[in-house]
Order: sequence, then structure tokens, then C-alpha cells
Amino acid sequence: MTWVLILVIAFIVLGVMIVVLKLPRTGWEITAAALLFGVSGYALQGHPGQPGAPQAPVENTKLADQTLIQERQKMGSAFGQGQSWLILADALTRQGQFGAASEILRKAIAKSPNDADLWVALGNTLVGHTEGVMTPAAQYAFQKAANIAPDHPGPPFFMGLALAQAGRLAEARTLWAQLLARSPADAPYRADLQQRLQQLDSMMAEQAQMQGAVQGAPAPGAKSSQQ
Repeated sequence: MTWVLILVIAFIVLGVMIVVLKLPRTGWEITAAALLFGVSGYALQGHPGQPGAPQAPVENTKLADQTLIQERQKMGSAFGQGQSWLILADALTRQGQFGAASEILRKAIAKSPNDADLWVALGNTLVGHTEGVMTPAAQYAFQKAANIAPDHPGPPFFMGLALAQAGRLAEARTLWAQLLARSPADAPYRADLQQRLQQLDSMMAEQAQMQGAVQGAPAPGAKSSQQ
């Protein structure tokens, strides 16, 4: 039935061109031949019975870190009223749709510009959209949240995380150490923050050891003092 339908459509097209578009009689044969040529090409290469294979959005190839979403949820919800927007943005983030989540959060911020939780979430989605790179837009979002709610743990935590991913370990440690110092003993994120600080200290120690080994190594071609 598919091929019959294709032939019918071809004849309809030819009829429209002749009757409606006033195709000259001298062009009838050429036009008909062109339509039949197209149908023949589809008959050779087309696969109308093959099921479709829709492609997933590009950003779906990189899914969000569920742990970080949960961490932000522990730190949020107490500094704003945009919970419904955050739920939608988190759902998109879990699917790896960081760009779409950022757009949702921008619309939410336009309605509630003083919601620190929304600014923190926007900073996270912007960092996720660039695969961990701290862009000026993301840094502005975190800083805006910190200015609105100086006691909010989210801005220093996630800004430190982005800095650590960029290799700026000392800056990240400063932010996290300051956050830990002012965090309540029963804060739900405190244990995770302590663990991350220990991991960061280990990385910095290994980095310093490697740098010391490189600096202490003799230069190529240098002669020993005992020779």
C-alpha cells in the first residue's frame, strides 16, 4: 500500500502542476519522467517499513551527578520560595538537560530575583552545561546567591567544587575550610564537606610532592659533584 500511495501522490503532483500551475504541454513528459525517477530512487534506497530511531538530545550523553543534586537540596529550600521551579529544574538536570534547566531557572529568577536557592541552582546548571568549567556567568550566579544570603552554604560549596575541577585546589580549599568553620555541627552536609576537604588535602599533598620531585631532579646533562 505504501508504494501505491507514493504513485498516487506523484500523479497528484503532476496534475497540480498541469492544471493549477499551467505547465506547458512540452514539459509534461520531462516532469513526469522526473517524478518517476524520484519514485524509482526511493524504491531502490527507501525503507518505509523500517521503524524510526529518534535521536536523544545531545546533552543527554552527560547525565547529572545525582549526589550533587541531593547535596544542593540539603543546602537549599531555606533561602527562597522557588521550590516548584527547583523541582522542575532538578528533573531536567537529572536527564542531563543543563541548558533547558538553566532557561527554567532564568525565568524563575525573573519572577523572584532575590531567591538565593534559585541562583545557586542556576550556577550549578551553568557549570554542568560547560562540563565543569567555572564560567563568568556561573561565578556571577554563585556570587549573587552569596550576596542575597551570606549564610547560604551552597555558593561557597559549589563554587569550590568548580574551582577544584578546574585545578585551582588552593582556592577551593579556602572556600571549603571557611564554610566548614561556620557550619553547624548538625548540618546535613557537614560530613560530606569534611570528606571532600580530606580528599582535597590529599590531592594537594600529592601535587606538592610531585612538584618537589621535579624541582629536585638534576637538569638533563648536569654532572654529579662527586665526579
